[in-house]
Amino acid sequence: MDVLSQAIVVMRSGAPRSFEVECHAPWGRRYPAVAGAGFHVILQGSAWLIPRDGEPRTLGLGDVVLLPHGTPHGMADRPDTPLREMDHDEPAEPVGSYRVTIGPDGPGTSAPPTAMLCGSYVLDRSRTHPLVADLPEVVHIPARLGRHPELRAAVDLLAAELQAVRTGSGVAVTALLDLMLVQILRAWYDERPDSGWGAALADPAVSTALRLIHTHPERPWTVAGLAAEVGLSRAAFARRFRELVAWAPLNYLTWWRMVLAARMLRDSHAPLATIARRVGYTSEFAFANAFKREHGIAPGRYRADHRSAPPAVAAAAT
Repeated sequence: MDVLSQAIVVMRSGAPRSFEVECHAPWGRRYPAVAGAGFHVILQGSAWLIPRDGEPRTLGLGDVVLLPHGTPHGMADRPDTPLREMDHDEPAEPVGSYRVTIGPDGPGTSAPPTAMLCGSYVLDRSRTHPLVADLPEVVHIPARLGRHPELRAAVDLLAAELQAVRTGSGVAVTALLDLMLVQILRAWYDERPDSGWGAALADPAVSTALRLIHTHPERPWTVAGLAAEVGLSRAAFARRFRELVAWAPLNYLTWWRMVLAARMLRDSHAPLATIARRVGYTSEFAFANAFKREHGIAPGRYRADHRSAPPAVAAAAT
């Protein structure tokens, strides 16, 4: 897998949830923090996002908002509309794919309703990839004619699936939610090719090195070896990698190996020696020491404390 795909896969710890909501003005809702990432897509009308910090943001038709750190926030028809807590029929963490209507909080107006897609992704914060950790609290992708057609297509398909339950909708909605998350992150980083992880993913040498580390963590990589693979001198490669990723190449390699090892320990019954080989250690002892330095706990104890799935899951994941 590529870096973005694996960053998402290792953090995911549950199925995404979504629902469609129709809001009749005046309306305002306070969304509490979620254990993952939340999102809103404006399908009709407009709305205001009231972030935890900073000024309210106006959202128009087609705008997409991702809250990658699950921070609390508000949504309303106007920035000065009071925010109510979620009603019993408006769960803070959506429990399925369905539709709900929010009536006016007070005398209604003749303004057309706002329709939104809302939902959440369950993410394990103990395995947050820096590509996600570096995102701001609010990722806003405004609708622009001709921009990010793949994201717009995913939103349209998802909205169609939520409007009517049909055969296979459960699988389709989950897949489309996954696709939408990928497209949101792509759009965000594609528009920022000169800074942070956008620059790292856009840089031919660094992105190739990242892909090699992610695709073949078992190989005995060295800085010189990675530099040769991408056609740079050792010093030039090390400098560029650190500038764009904010990690030294081998520090990033070790961290990624330990993330993969933790996942295998949690999701499989593979022997420690097998896991060690899969993440680049010929010695089980060396692997155990590296794992304890990263996670503060021995691999066997980590496995006992974090068991979460049968072997079949890990077989598919690894």
